[in-house]
Amino acid sequence: MSVANATILPVAAAIPAHFRLSVSGKRATITLDRPDKKNPLTFESYRELTDLFLALQKEETVKAIVVTGAGGNFCSGGDVFEIIGPLVEMDTANLLKFTRMTGELVKAMRACPQPVIAAIDGICAGAGAIIAMASDIRLGTTGAKIAFLFNRVGLAGCDMGACAMLPRIIGQGRAAELLYTGRVLRGEEAERWGFLNRLVAPETLLAEAEALAQELADGPTFANAMTKRMLEMEWAMSVESAIEAEAVAQALCMQTEDFARAYRAFAAKQKPAFEGN
Repeated sequence: MSVANATILPVAAAIPAHFRLSVSGKRATITLDRPDKKNPLTFESYRELTDLFLALQKEETVKAIVVTGAGGNFCSGGDVFEIIGPLVEMDTANLLKFTRMTGELVKAMRACPQPVIAAIDGICAGAGAIIAMASDIRLGTTGAKIAFLFNRVGLAGCDMGACAMLPRIIGQGRAAELLYTGRVLRGEEAERWGFLNRLVAPETLLAEAEALAQELADGPTFANAMTKRMLEMEWAMSVESAIEAEAVAQALCMQTEDFARAYRAFAAKQKPAFEGN
């Protein structure tokens, strides 16, 4: 674990060996770090990741977040022996506690005002595919293997918001195919379908994701947070309501100093130096 920002040290200090957190200036990188098992999640790492994203919601110095995996894989989903085995023995009440707890991770990611960028190589399956789905932007490699494989273990595809979010990313029919079959969506097809924003070489994947995060972190971050919020809210709005909501949101952004900075820079034929206020 490497932490360069003291304001999130209390959270980071509790992070187990399942993942690493590093902070460089205005950019944070979360690396799932159990490479010997392709970075699976455990009961503890679900909770710790959720707590971290909840803390990042209030972290004013971090303006963009990258999520990636160690050892050439993103995340293989829930650990078979540490999660799936115990679930078979649970009663309904405890199973519901678990499924609600996993959903809290997606809620925490979506509620973060910072853009979240997933850098995906190798296996990205089950809950790992959900973490990628819940990110705002996804970069991947031709070697990425994305699978919403819940039906392969006898479960429904409606897990952690997949039936709501995945169709909005790749379309209803394509989402239905993946959720019914659990088949692997490989990198090139994932890029064609729109799940991946773009393909990059494995050796430059993290660097390109962090460069994009840095670009966003250096931008008008109040406005970026507003964009993320409106993208979320407008799923449930009519077009008329969305237009009105965006009018209010944009009027608020026009009151920021970043808006004035951009005008002054344009007038002076300079590049604006945004500060997020």
